[in-house]
Amino acid sequence: MWRFTFYLCIFCYGIRFLWSSPWFWDTRQCWHSYPYQPLTSGLYYYYIMELAFYWSLMFSQFTDIKRKDFLIMFVHHLATIGLITFSYVNNMVRVGTLVMCLHDASDFLLEAAKLANYAKYQRLCDTLFVIFSAVFMVTRLGIYPFWILNTTLFESWEMIGPYPSWWLFNGLLLILQVLHVIWSYLIARIAFKALIRGKVSKDDRSDVESSSEEEDVTTNTKRPCDSSSSNGANWVNGHVEGSYWAEE
Repeated sequence: MWRFTFYLCIFCYGIRFLWSSPWFWDTRQCWHSYPYQPLTSGLYYYYIMELAFYWSLMFSQFTDIKRKDFLIMFVHHLATIGLITFSYVNNMVRVGTLVMCLHDASDFLLEAAKLANYAKYQRLCDTLFVIFSAVFMVTRLGIYPFWILNTTLFESWEMIGPYPSWWLFNGLLLILQVLHVIWSYLIARIAFKALIRGKVSKDDRSDVESSSEEEDVTTNTKRPCDSSSSNGANWVNGHVEGSYWAEE
């Protein structure tokens, strides 16, 4: 609920803020008069809220249930915090707001699907997961490389030219794109298994295995968003082993 609330609120704030920003409609404006671009109060608070939230995710990862993608998530948090901090220091805040808003577009849908799963609203959970998968694929594999990377790699090169920190900034953005491909593969594979077999295997990221045969029987008879645990070991900090979506 906490993550859903934050992602939804910050996404709405980002859309409202960017709607009146010229670089939202023309990405070349991200580099116009760079680096002498004013830092407005709305942009400042947008950055501070996002940075604080990802630092909290960085720390909470060590107390959360440990999964196989722990290292991937750790790299993701490092890259995200590095990008937010680095773009702020170098006054690349215009393109930074585009990156943050784009990533927030699908995150709240995943958290909403989790809430529906825990509340046992099966059909709502399935629907939210389908919407999340579609939005994730479109934003991370479509809009991000053809809109964000296009302006950071090519438009910026044309307008301001490369410089030492330019290479680091784009390197971090490319690391994020690699992570997007990995997570898209995980989401697609789990969804494909659910479609073919009529059921979902355990979360591919989880190292926690059930000690009860009852869970295996129950899981096999449930639909994609259902999950069960006879000893409660799989319900830790809001995560469920039997989930069929991969948490970003």
